[in-house]
Amino acid sequence: MSLMKIIDRQYLATPFYGARKIAIWLKSQGQIVNRKRIRRLMQIMGLKAIYRRPRTSPPGKGNKIYPYLLKGLKIDRPNQVWAADITYIPMQKGFLYLVVIMDWYSRYVLAWRLSNTLESDFCVEALKEALKKGCPEIFNTDQGSQFTSQEFVSILESQGIKISMDGSGRYADNLFIERLWRTLKYEEVYLKAYQDASAARAELAKYIRFYNAERPHQSLGYKTPAEEYYATVEVVKERMLQSEKQRRNTIYIARIAGSHLNLE
Repeated sequence: MSLMKIIDRQYLATPFYGARKIAIWLKSQGQIVNRKRIRRLMQIMGLKAIYRRPRTSPPGKGNKIYPYLLKGLKIDRPNQVWAADITYIPMQKGFLYLVVIMDWYSRYVLAWRLSNTLESDFCVEALKEALKKGCPEIFNTDQGSQFTSQEFVSILESQGIKISMDGSGRYADNLFIERLWRTLKYEEVYLKAYQDASAARAELAKYIRFYNAERPHQSLGYKTPAEEYYATVEVVKERMLQSEKQRRNTIYIARIAGSHLNLE
């Protein structure tokens, strides 16, 4: 197992460990390492103590930071809140970055992309794909440069979507995607050694299909994210349709009643 993969696994278990403690732990496991090397590897991976998530999204200098809108908000339907995040994916040689866009209510993965760099392009591509399936009221991310880039933000604003961003260092603000990372890595990534990007893409595609359509979630009453997302979306659409019909009928009845009034 590569040293970076070992660090990534341990970081999920102890996100409060910095380079010093990770180095001490590795030595206790028989690894010949020093703090300087571990610090360098953690920087490459985007890891930093205190954060539960890998800091794969450094803040964008000069880009607008939006307030966090989810505090105290009751999230009770699909497409109310979407969230996005990036994580590190190890391979036999090298590594990739994975971005996921998730519906917060149903945990449904709407879109994902892999990249070997942290440029914003792969995040923009994932966003465009996700928006083909629906449109959220609020979109929540961290303050990373990928999500504060003009191209990413302008797409959200053009759709009238409210933008929400986690507070600096507050991993709990995007907790559901943090849980996805843990699940995905322990059930898929750490069980395999992807030979290259093509293999990683194929295997992750299979796992995400399984996660969406087959893996039951206790928090969803043992339904799958796809069942919860699509079934509830149809219910919400039907309720909105009925509400619109009632509104139109009310207006129509009022107009008929008004036409019989003697206004002279």
